[in-house]
Amino acid sequence: MSQSDRVYLYDTTLRDGAQTMGVDFSAADKAAIARELDALGIDYIEGGWPGANPTDDAFFAALPDLSRARLAAFGMTRRAGRSAANDPGLSAVLGVGAPVVTLVGKTWDFQCKVALGIDPDENRRMVADSVAHATTRAGEVMFDAEHFFDGYRDNAAYALSCLEAALEAGARWVVLCDTNGGTLPEEVERMVGEVTARLPGDRVGIHCHNDTATAVASSLAAVRAGARQVQGTVNGLGERCGNADLIAIIPSLMLKMGFETGLAGPDLARLTQVSRKFDERLNRAPNRHAAYVGESAFAHKGGLHVSAVEKDPRCYEHIIPDLVGNRRQILVSDQSGRSNVLSRFREIGIEVEPDNPKIAHLLEEVKLREFNGYAYDGAEASFELLAREVLDEVPVFFSLNSFRVIDERRWNAKGELITLSEATVKATIHGQQTMTVAEGNGPVSALDTALRKILIPVYPTIAGLKLVDYKVRILNPDAATNAVTRVLIESADDRGGRWTTVGVSSNVIDASYIALRDSVIFKLMRDGETGE
Repeated sequence: MSQSDRVYLYDTTLRDGAQTMGVDFSAADKAAIARELDALGIDYIEGGWPGANPTDDAFFAALPDLSRARLAAFGMTRRAGRSAANDPGLSAVLGVGAPVVTLVGKTWDFQCKVALGIDPDENRRMVADSVAHATTRAGEVMFDAEHFFDGYRDNAAYALSCLEAALEAGARWVVLCDTNGGTLPEEVERMVGEVTARLPGDRVGIHCHNDTATAVASSLAAVRAGARQVQGTVNGLGERCGNADLIAIIPSLMLKMGFETGLAGPDLARLTQVSRKFDERLNRAPNRHAAYVGESAFAHKGGLHVSAVEKDPRCYEHIIPDLVGNRRQILVSDQSGRSNVLSRFREIGIEVEPDNPKIAHLLEEVKLREFNGYAYDGAEASFELLAREVLDEVPVFFSLNSFRVIDERRWNAKGELITLSEATVKATIHGQQTMTVAEGNGPVSALDTALRKILIPVYPTIAGLKLVDYKVRILNPDAATNAVTRVLIESADDRGGRWTTVGVSSNVIDASYIALRDSVIFKLMRDGETGE
């Protein structure tokens, strides 16, 4: 593969991503993310802006060891009226000893006059002086051309002259920034093509924001037009609507467009893991519908789709999921056909003949239950239990005779307002009737605790069961307080398992119990318990 087919990846998550509403990196977070990106095969990792805040200062004071990526420090060109060597801001960026320095500067003559209040020629000298000075302190210097596309529309000659000044001063890359995210892909491709007709494409980069939801498309269009560096963030983080999503860009470059990056095949197969691990670090729910790596990216619900995919995945899958570390999911719902059910059976290890009449019965049962509010495409454990019940394969572990939950809200002896839930559960296990009472910080907590008190003496592994997420949805809000509710409970155990169950009822506590019961039974089956 020729040098012109090599695209360099520049990650700005640690700076641009930190500007996302609700995201707050610590120095330890930034170091851990940098190491993860380095292991993935990213070429450049922008660590932040030295001198801008204590977190970035702490990060640059103890730089992580990187083996594949080059770390960049971000800053701006010198201020007007100062020399590059005598500018405190520029000195702070150069003083941290990062191997790469990226300097942002104006390329729009309108901004020079209005925002900076300086002559455009002085701005061009600021770019050249700053880059030249930086090359004496860093091994590689880049120039981020802020608002380049707006400037190019207004005065192409001036915008290009700023890029040329940076290159002549020693910049390795000049990066064309769509700073307000308002340039559409066809405009980006045309303008980048005009730039690369004047300047070497392997010296030109692209940096897009996502304000028109086209940052990924614009970045790919820029590469098609000749740019050979792409800047972006993990999962598209960034201020306002975010930045170009490198997680989507990387497989498109490699698998769709045939470009080489710093990632090899095994690295690409870690892409889903990296994306989800990043969200987990930020305590954010991963986007189920994210391209390539989302949980639903290769999920099939319609029976016709499933039948076709099983014959040839190319019918409804644009790549093999394994290439990016994802997996195919066959969902079972009221849109499903026999193919969905058979495929799910194979996934969960149920051996059944395709012409078994119980399959048709199961399909009708699923459709009836989903009509009444159940949703099995996100509750795989409840579907497996239902399927095994239809096939007569679920042992009886316990029988619930009744439960009662009481909520109390009162002032305690200290004058504090408290709420307390108390659950009473009556159940039969191995022919023995048992009753217990437990308290919790809510009705579901109390019910869970009481059920455990009955079950753990007989089934000790239940002690390792944890409820990690709880979601309630009102299915018919027009019914107000009489509405039907759907409860999804996500559970995990001490063996690393994780599963989701569903319950539906006009009573939210009853719906919670149904989902809770399924979770407990699923856990016992996974543990190999035989029941009564």
